Amino acid sequence: MLGKNLMSCSFLLTFLTLVDPLANVAPNGQATQSSLYANNVHAVNVINGDMTGLCSHTANQSSPWWKLDLLAVHRVLAVTIFNRPDCCPERLIGAEILIGNSPSTEKALAAPLVMEILSTLTHTFHCGDMEGRYVVVILPGQKRILSLCEVEVYASLAGVLMQNVALSRTADQSSSHPDGPARNAVDGNRDPNFAKGSCSLTHQESNPWWRVDLQNVYTVTAVMITNRNEFENRLDGAEIWIGNSLEDNGAKKSRCAIISHIPKGRTFYFPCSSTEGRYVTVFLPGTKKILSLCDVQVFPLDYADGTYI
Repeated sequence: MLGKNLMSCSFLLTFLTLVDPLANVAPNGQATQSSLYANNVHAVNVINGDMTGLCSHTANQSSPWWKLDLLAVHRVLAVTIFNRPDCCPERLIGAEILIGNSPSTEKALAAPLVMEILSTLTHTFHCGDMEGRYVVVILPGQKRILSLCEVEVYASLAGVLMQNVALSRTADQSSSHPDGPARNAVDGNRDPNFAKGSCSLTHQESNPWWRVDLQNVYTVTAVMITNRNEFENRLDGAEIWIGNSLEDNGAKKSRCAIISHIPKGRTFYFPCSSTEGRYVTVFLPGTKKILSLCDVQVFPLDYADGTYI
């Protein structure tokens, strides 16, 4: 088991007016694992950025683990795990993601957090601005095999801030409730209480959408969305799209993410793999749907030189 000062990665995200750039810092770290099944399935395979290459693979053992040393204490906002696409995705059932400052692998408990990955193969876990040097995936139990194909760790970089380029930009939506115009979602106010007047709201309709025009083409690395306090399940299944055309409401160019669920009043972070576009669209497929957003933030790299603006 793992050290007592390791904490379980949870599904909360700290609210910030400006946020540190959320780079994937995993490739800069050092990876190890509890055992090695074969010579070509090393722990480092999980942080090389190649989702189509070799995965990690432990031997069949008690409570196998994979550990990443970030080499310094980071504030971790999210961890993305890529499960095996070829076989055995159920092996990750009950796995735990832990973050802490001790390299020890003794005596710790955490809630299982990798259950949802079975349906999507890829899942991002939100870690509530948790601080730690070590990120550990552990699989408690007897006769278990731990295999991971990629782990991405999105953590803040001290001393550099990133601009929300959606703030006060022109926003539009498929229809508008009188008290929920599209601009409310880019006013810089994350208050999740609709009655306070800072959330967008469409009418009930088929396939409602919300869109912001960034007015320039950016390489988008992350989108952060704040859900309402009320009717928290309405965002379930919404899709985030990024593109340069208004065809299909500017949506269907590159899909950044599908929102499985954001708890009421919370802000979740969605990595976008450096997707280029001028328009960011939130699209809710289905009939008799209502789309409501309390805040949408878009964080890019600088288009000219590939650095954070």
